Amino acid sequence: MEDSYGQFCTVARGAEALCERWTPLVIRELLCGSKRFNELHRGVPRMSTSLLAQRLRHLEEIGVIRREAAGKVWKYHLTEAGEELRPVIMALGQWGARWIGSRLRDDELDAGLLMWDIRRFVHLELFPAQPVIIQFDLHDARPGERHWWLVVEAGIADLCRDDPGQVPTLLLRCSVRTLTEIWTGDRDAQDALHNDDVQVAGQALFARQLWAWLGTSAFAPLRRAHRGSTS
Repeated sequence: MEDSYGQFCTVARGAEALCERWTPLVIRELLCGSKRFNELHRGVPRMSTSLLAQRLRHLEEIGVIRREAAGKVWKYHLTEAGEELRPVIMALGQWGARWIGSRLRDDELDAGLLMWDIRRFVHLELFPAQPVIIQFDLHDARPGERHWWLVVEAGIADLCRDDPGQVPTLLLRCSVRTLTEIWTGDRDAQDALHNDDVQVAGQALFARQLWAWLGTSAFAPLRRAHRGSTS
């Protein structure tokens, strides 16, 4: 078979099963809690829906995921075999954070993926009881991805591309690169604010809490530690 290494080695056989283009990222999305097709696609927005469907079928065939009907759609769940991939995917991300960092080309910056990642990892427990709306203006994003609203209410975070019609609690303005660098741990938020690469408007108390609310990527602490060890 052309797609086979033709070796009995379990490294080769595991790579055949899991190392096709996009497959590790689909597994990443499942590990992060995405269960519905649309949720998965938001985490891999540049992947075609037909290819995503193909990869999901493959993962089901090899026993990494199972699916169940949820009304008119399918929900995807990791099996025991799928959950055992968590340290594998985390190790890959940790290696990338330590040795590659965010040396990103402009075509690797993705406002949609960045905002989706921020939404699912916000620290809901730190938000006040009242509803909070954070408006993001990313001036260099692709058309249609320059304005986002993160709405946190009753312990739930929603991400909107359309104006929810309420006065935002905070307004954050910056470039996609700057916000990505803060999120990945390659830059400190206070440094970006000091250099006016980020502007935050709104009530001062909430503005001071903003970065604690948003947090950072799961791999940002390792990236910051690596920066410190090489500075």
